[in-house]
Amino acid sequence: MTTVSQAVDSATASATRTAVCAYDRLTPDLGVAALVGGQQVAIFRLSDGEVYAVQNLCPFSGAYVLSRGITGTRGDVPTIASPIYKQVFSLLTGECLVTMDKEPKPGIAPDLAVYPVTVDNGQVYIDLAGGE
Repeated sequence: MTTVSQAVDSATASATRTAVCAYDRLTPDLGVAALVGGQQVAIFRLSDGEVYAVQNLCPFSGAYVLSRGITGTRGDVPTIASPIYKQVFSLLTGECLVTMDKEPKPGIAPDLAVYPVTVDNGQVYIDLAGGE
């Protein structure tokens, strides 16, 4: 997780990050999908200004739909709920918090990959190399 006010402070970070869009193009509490380095990524700007990025693939449906999910929270943890079967995932760690009594598709882990996001000079950057 990277706050909007944080700037990139190393040459290594700027070498592995990819510019995705202008921060002000992201609508609070709605997601968008982006193709970053050949991977579909779901990006969310929450109402508090924080920006998060996770894989767009829902492990339980096998569809690339998480960018169309429902944002929310579990306590202080920002979350995204899949629009298909409503599994809930942490935007901080990618952990599946609620499985809705379903199993992920064979060969797919139940948790999401989370990618570091940086907002620098009004531009959103994602670092696929730093993903979990």
